[in-house]
Amino acid sequence: MLLIHSPLPLEFRSNLPGTGAKMKTSAPGRACGIATVLLSLLAVLHTSTPQKNDIDIYSLTVDSRVSSRFAHTVVTSRVVNKANVVQEATFQVELPKRAFITNFSMIIDGVTYPGNIKEKAAAQEQYSTAVARGESAGLIKATGRKMEQFQVSVNVAPSAKVTFELVYEELLKRRLEVYELLLKVQPQQLVKHLQMDIHIFEPQGISFLETESTFMTNELADALTISRNKTKAHIRFKPTLSQQKSPGQEDTVLNGNFIIRYDVNRTLSGGSIQIENGYFVHYFAPEGLPTIPKNVIFVIDKSGSMLGRKIQQTREALIKILDDLSPRDQFNLISFSGDATQWKPLLVPASAEDVNQARRYVAGIQAQGGTNINDAMLMAVQLLSNANRQELLPAGSVSLIILLTDGDPTVGETNPARIQKNVQEAIAGQYSLFCLGFGFDVSYAFLEKMALDNGGLARRIYEDSDSALQLQDFYQEVANPLLTAVTFEYPSNAVEEVSQDNFRLLFKGSEIVVAGKLQDQSPDVLSAKVRGHLHMQNITFQTEIRVAEKEEEFQSPKYIFHSFMERLWAYLTIQQLLEKMILASDAEKQALETQALNLSLQYSFVTPLTSMVVTKPEGEERSEVAEKPVETENKRKHFHLGLPLSRFHTTGDRRSRLTGSSYADSFLTERSGYRGPTGPSGKAPGNPGRIGPQGPVHSPSHHLTYHGVRDLLLPDMLLAPSTPDEVDLRIKARVPAIPSDTMTHRHQERKPSGSSADTSQPAKTDSPPAPIQAPPVILTLPGQSVNPLCVDIKHSQGPMNLLSDPDQGVEVTGQYETEKAQFSWIEVTFKNPQLQVRASPEHVVVTRNRRNSAYKWKETLFSVTPGLNMTMDKAGLLLLSSPDKVTIGLLPWDGPGEGLRLLLRDTDRFSSHVGGTLGQFYQGVLWGPPAAADDSRRTLSVQGRDYSATRLLKLDYQEGSPGTEISCWSVEL
Repeated sequence: MLLIHSPLPLEFRSNLPGTGAKMKTSAPGRACGIATVLLSLLAVLHTSTPQKNDIDIYSLTVDSRVSSRFAHTVVTSRVVNKANVVQEATFQVELPKRAFITNFSMIIDGVTYPGNIKEKAAAQEQYSTAVARGESAGLIKATGRKMEQFQVSVNVAPSAKVTFELVYEELLKRRLEVYELLLKVQPQQLVKHLQMDIHIFEPQGISFLETESTFMTNELADALTISRNKTKAHIRFKPTLSQQKSPGQEDTVLNGNFIIRYDVNRTLSGGSIQIENGYFVHYFAPEGLPTIPKNVIFVIDKSGSMLGRKIQQTREALIKILDDLSPRDQFNLISFSGDATQWKPLLVPASAEDVNQARRYVAGIQAQGGTNINDAMLMAVQLLSNANRQELLPAGSVSLIILLTDGDPTVGETNPARIQKNVQEAIAGQYSLFCLGFGFDVSYAFLEKMALDNGGLARRIYEDSDSALQLQDFYQEVANPLLTAVTFEYPSNAVEEVSQDNFRLLFKGSEIVVAGKLQDQSPDVLSAKVRGHLHMQNITFQTEIRVAEKEEEFQSPKYIFHSFMERLWAYLTIQQLLEKMILASDAEKQALETQALNLSLQYSFVTPLTSMVVTKPEGEERSEVAEKPVETENKRKHFHLGLPLSRFHTTGDRRSRLTGSSYADSFLTERSGYRGPTGPSGKAPGNPGRIGPQGPVHSPSHHLTYHGVRDLLLPDMLLAPSTPDEVDLRIKARVPAIPSDTMTHRHQERKPSGSSADTSQPAKTDSPPAPIQAPPVILTLPGQSVNPLCVDIKHSQGPMNLLSDPDQGVEVTGQYETEKAQFSWIEVTFKNPQLQVRASPEHVVVTRNRRNSAYKWKETLFSVTPGLNMTMDKAGLLLLSSPDKVTIGLLPWDGPGEGLRLLLRDTDRFSSHVGGTLGQFYQGVLWGPPAAADDSRRTLSVQGRDYSATRLLKLDYQEGSPGTEISCWSVEL
């Protein structure tokens, strides 16, 4: 019997052969011990994993049916044991954190082994003996920002088949004007029958639909079909075996996310009421409302723990957020460490002058000292209260406090409960508080309760390269309040058991959802009123629908999950009850918990109050328990792992099964790039007993420092056991790259052979010639089929308008650093669809409807949006294309002359109105004849301006590194 808790605690037991000792790590000096444990775990994996494909997935299907925002997803995997011995198959699926598992079953030899939902307390008591024996292993674990991972293992007899089926449900939440359905695809092997079907039915009508994948290739794109009409959409992904294969290998390329985003039609009305099987749901997100002015105070942690990347990203995000303030807004800034300091004595209007001053103040914030959250919060409330008493807050405006902190209070009042009480009493229901927890050193439960107490919400900001974008996205969610004091009213003789029906704020891009049950003798017409406050007036929305007509909408379609609305109501009610429990007193909490528990059991949801007991065949641990992780767990005290959809790990010897083995694999993968015996690239190393460079370990100054699991960094660690009893650990020192000389001097360039240029100077033989550089920009001009134009930018001040074409609806700008001879950023803006792509050496950020998505270079991307396709291959080439438009490419060139590169294709599609520093060359170029004394020199005229062009050898970066030598006409701008 196994009882599962997740994430795994830092203290764990090793089941390695020959060891039975309990190992615990909790101090900096234990870092090497952790590495040793991981290596030992890896050693067993290396020696006990049998040949590939002993457990064969011959069918894997994902069927997701989204009916009026409620998603019902079924993952079914069928496997067979091709070995002549018993093998263990581990079924693993990643699912969204907001989803509730509703069912799981295994069919083995015609016998079904179901999962049963029961009260968590009862399950824990039943299996406490197993926990005491150290036999716990997580069936559900948190993996990353948005996902949880479910896994279960079972022994499979030779030639036997097993069918696994997992069902989960979630209500898609509207955020920044879209709903998002996220599916994980990582089968880890080729699958004969692999199919994903996503059906969407929205009676309001689908206004926008896009798909995005982080694994799609041009070959796989042929396996993706998208069809839609006014109210329905069907997305199917069904790749063949050949389409799944990596080029030149037998491995699968399917490894990543598949995302569907969409929105529905809506009007300036009371929203949409939909009815099915005696239940109703009311969606409210009216269009066309003006934004309410806001008074916002940013409370920023600048304690010592924010030092480095976190404070840098916070400054970057705040500067962007300040730029987004409306001129009608008022704001102030408070920074705190041991003490709290306010930027201005009063709130100031978001004028251009004040915003610029605030930007300079933010740029100077430095991290040091302790964490005094209590004083900083009370100072923020006092600022608003003083302004309110002096009638300095505009009538009808909304007041918000946004707190960002990365740690628990350490100075002043440090008792979390007293801080919560102090803040709630000071705010007194007048203002809304939003709390952002940066990383995992902060108590999320503390921030969540403080935010919910004061009409706001909490959000975790993950430490990553896109942390600044996470902060900006959160601000965009609350930047535009539309209504305050929103209440829903229904006739008392028509409905019952209605979910939460009053809300403090409605923000642009979001949606309020209310659900309930129709009474048995309800009227034929259901009416609803929604009341709220605009900026300077009250407003009432009234809606009436005919019940019979609405019910017919969901009766006939075969592609929806029927009786979904009752489950939607239960899902929404449980989520709201769990939230109320955070705020309730002990006496109230018990009643709320009982109500949420009963609904969870009645509708078979795995929630924080229930567990699913998975039964197994005779002769194995008879059952395992799945429990839902909660966000409030402090992950700095736990190991956590990220595992793929339907991945199967096989071991021929049952005794070598490791509870912690998949943790070790995940940890090494995340921290060091290690990917098992095949090496990071997927290819077998030359020496199967050793991975990494041969010879002595260089850079003896490298050492490991441990500040909790979140900070355990193993720099370029390459690990592999050469024998079961030997472990080889090598730290590969990073050698700084020698910067290439990017200054372009004529004597450094090699002219093409055949040139009549003067070669009388004797060639120096004591040093090799300078390497050929890639130019900043290569342009293929109309009618210039032989030699392209290479553009060297020698003079640049500030952002450049590289090209713009109003007829094409595209504009490209960039910042060129002449000292480094490279672009620091390039930005492409499209008018239709309204979308912006900003590339920097670190990553690519796509912004649409105030929503940012960040993508790392060389991670495959395939996004299909109406009017635009975005693709990125493993070389990092990002292409932005659409029918009848110029294709724009961006590339992180890492060859000689490294830096961002721009490339253009289909340039014959430019209109006659194209312009800009580069665009001017598509306005009709006139070439002069070659110079009499040197045919490698010519003059070209563009819009009345002459440029001197020299034919030189350059590296063509357009197909990626290492590039090819080309002869081009080089001009300087």
